[in-house]
Amino acid sequence: MVTECYGNLRATNDFDVLDVAPKRMSARLAEIAGRGTEVARKHRLYIDIVGVASVPYEYESRLTDFCPGTFERLHLRIMDPYDVALSKLSRNLDRDHDDVMYLARTVPFDLDLFEGRYNEELRPYLFGNKAEKDDWFQAWLEDIRDERKTGLR
Repeated sequence: MVTECYGNLRATNDFDVLDVAPKRMSARLAEIAGRGTEVARKHRLYIDIVGVASVPYEYESRLTDFCPGTFERLHLRIMDPYDVALSKLSRNLDRDHDDVMYLARTVPFDLDLFEGRYNEELRPYLFGNKAEKDDWFQAWLEDIRDERKTGLR
């Protein structure tokens, strides 16, 4: 859903939420607007509480309000586009790659900033095979550079 906030029209039915609220609040939110709820059926969109996510270390300092004042008792904040892109690295599905390419093109990404944030704020905290994640990230950078050279979109 966040990529849609940046103009990407890729269809999705869930609104991923990082669990930053106390557990009881997150559980209540999922109970009200999670998959299969009346709210989800009515709006054809449900909230999916993300239990484990790899996000850059300082992402919270860059959160921005999403639709401020729209909801009486709900405060939504979104990650900046670099943090959104980096959060997709641990999964690296085709749709994640497509989202990163879209963001890199639309923002457009400062690749030095993107790489610096990966190396300083994400890589040190990654679980699993860091060499594999390094390869994936380098492939993303190469794809972005290739697209910029050729002008393909």
